[in-house]
Amino acid sequence: MAAAKKAVLGPLVGAVDQGTSSTRFLVFNSKTAELLSHHQVEIKQEFPREGWVEQDPKEILQSVYECIEKTCEKLGELNIDISNIKAIGVSNQRETTVVWDKLTGEPLYNAVAAPVSPGPSDPGAVFPSGSSIPAAGTSSVWLDLRTQSTVENLSKRIPGNNNFVKSKTGLPLSTYFSAVKLRWLLDNVRKVQKAVEEDRALFGTIDSWLIWSLTGGANGGVHCTDVTNASRTMLFNIHSLEWDKELCEFFEIPMKVLPNVRSSSEIYGLMKISHSLKAGALEGVPISGCLGDQSAALVGQMCFQDGQAKNTYGTGCFLLCNTGRKCVFSEHGLLTTVAYKLGRDKPVYYALEGSVAIAGAVIRWLRDNLGIIKSSEEIEKLAKEVGTSYGCYFVPAFSGLYAPYWEPSARGIICGLTQFTNKCHIAFAALEAVCFQTREILDAMNRDCGIPLSHLQVDGGMTNNKILMQLQADILYIPVVKPSMPETTALGAAMAAGAAEGVGVWSLEPEDLSAVTMERFEPQINAEESEIRYSTWKKAVMKSVGWVTTQSSESGDPSIFCSLPLGFFIVSSMVMLIGARYISGIP
Repeated sequence: MAAAKKAVLGPLVGAVDQGTSSTRFLVFNSKTAELLSHHQVEIKQEFPREGWVEQDPKEILQSVYECIEKTCEKLGELNIDISNIKAIGVSNQRETTVVWDKLTGEPLYNAVAAPVSPGPSDPGAVFPSGSSIPAAGTSSVWLDLRTQSTVENLSKRIPGNNNFVKSKTGLPLSTYFSAVKLRWLLDNVRKVQKAVEEDRALFGTIDSWLIWSLTGGANGGVHCTDVTNASRTMLFNIHSLEWDKELCEFFEIPMKVLPNVRSSSEIYGLMKISHSLKAGALEGVPISGCLGDQSAALVGQMCFQDGQAKNTYGTGCFLLCNTGRKCVFSEHGLLTTVAYKLGRDKPVYYALEGSVAIAGAVIRWLRDNLGIIKSSEEIEKLAKEVGTSYGCYFVPAFSGLYAPYWEPSARGIICGLTQFTNKCHIAFAALEAVCFQTREILDAMNRDCGIPLSHLQVDGGMTNNKILMQLQADILYIPVVKPSMPETTALGAAMAAGAAEGVGVWSLEPEDLSAVTMERFEPQINAEESEIRYSTWKKAVMKSVGWVTTQSSESGDPSIFCSLPLGFFIVSSMVMLIGARYISGIP
C-alpha cells in the first residue's frame, strides 16, 4: 500500500507561509496541486507601548524550522519520502521590518510590524491635502504608529506638484511601508546606528530575514528579496526594478544595508542545517520562490491574465487586480504594486491593490461589543433565518471612511431601523456591508484600468460563509469563484518555487496548470435590484459623514472650558443661579 502511494506521487514542493499571527509549512504535489501535509505554529505579537506592534525575529525563524520539521514527520507517518521535496517557496507578511547583525546573525531590534490594512487604507497615510485618516480603533495591530511624526516631517519635503515618491513607487508616503520603519530604527536604536557605522547591519522584510537565515545566516547566508516585497518598501523604483538612489537619499537610508533584488522565481540558495535548533530535515533543498502574501495569493488563484482579480477576506479585505505589464496609476486611492516576476528573464507584471479596512472585524464587533452572536460562525445562521436586511444598512466606518471616500469625519452607523428589525437583520446587514465595500473598491479598479471584471476569485477565512459569497455575487452582479483548496497563498509560493529555472517541476503554462475544483456563486437577483441596493448603501454612507468635526471632540478632554463659549455659558449660568438663590433668601 505504501509503495503504491509513493509510486503515484510526483515531485513535491514545500511552502513557508509566514503571517502576522502564525507560521505554516505546507507540502504540495506539483503535478496535481494537492495539499499533502502541513503544520502551523502560532507566534506572538508584542505591544511595548500603545500603538507599537513588534515581533521577535528569532521566534519567527524558530517557528519556521519547527513547522518544517513537524511537517516532515507527518509526511513520514504517511509513508511519503521527504526526498521528493524538490524546492521550497516563501510567502510572507509584507512591510514588516527587520535589521540584524551579519556577523553574529542576531537581530538588532524586534521586527517592527506592519498593519493589516495597507496604503491609502492605512489610517496613518498622509494625503496630498495634508489630512490624515485617524487610526483604526478596533485593535492596535492595525498600525504601528511610532513613525507617524517621521511621515509628517518627510511629507513637508515633498513638493506639492512633484510627488516623486508615489510616481517612482506607486505608494503614498505612509507609516505602513518599510522605509519609514527603517528610518525610525536608524534614528532611535543605538545598536542599529552602531552596526550601520561598523558595516555590520543588514535590513530586510521577513522574506529576507528568513532566506538569509535558512541559507546559512552568518555562515554564507544569501541576503536577497524579491520584486514584490521590494516594491512595498518605498525605496524601490517599480519601473527600473532597482533600489532608487533618490529615494534612499530622501529617507536617508544607506544603500549598503539593502538586500539584492531578485525575481519571484529563481534559486536563491540551498537550505542549511540549523545546529542550534537541531533542524535540518530538508538540507540541500533549494529555496527558489518568494512572494509577498497578497501577490502569492494572486499567483495561487492563477490570476495571470490582465483584468483578473482576487479578493482575500480576512480582518479586512485585500483586492488585487492584474494589470499586466502596464503600470496603472490610480485616480481613486488604490496602490500600484508589483504583482510578480516569475523568472530572472521573465517580464514583470503589475497590479492595482485596494483594501477594505473592516470586513471580518465587523463580525468580531457584533460578537465582542454587542454580544448578538457567540461565535463568528453563528452570523451565517442568523442571516439565513431572515434572508434579508429588511431595509437595514450597516456602515462600519468605525474610524472614518477609507477608499474611495477618504473621509475621516465619518463614523459607523446602522440605519433604516423599524420596530420589526431584529438581530438577524443586523447580522445580514453586516455581511452586506463587506460586499458593498468590496464593490466600491472593484468599481474604482474598473475605472482606473478600464477592464471590466467578468468574475471575482476569492479566498480567505470568511469565504466559508455561503451567505456572504452569494451576497457578494448579487451585489457585484458577476459570478464569485472560490477554489475548493483554500490555501492559495502557500500554493502561489509553491508554484513559484517549483517553476524556477533549475528546479522545473511545476509548469505554469496555461495548458499544464492543474484544473482546480471551484465553487461558483452566480447572481440570483436581477440587475435592477442589485443597483437599487447599492445606491441605497451609498445613501447610508453619506449619512455617516460629518460626525466628527474636530479632533478635540474625540480627544477625551475632560475640561468643560475647552470651548470658550460653552465655558462662558456655564460660568454665567452658575453666577445667575447663585444670585437668584441669594435674592430669594434660599439658604
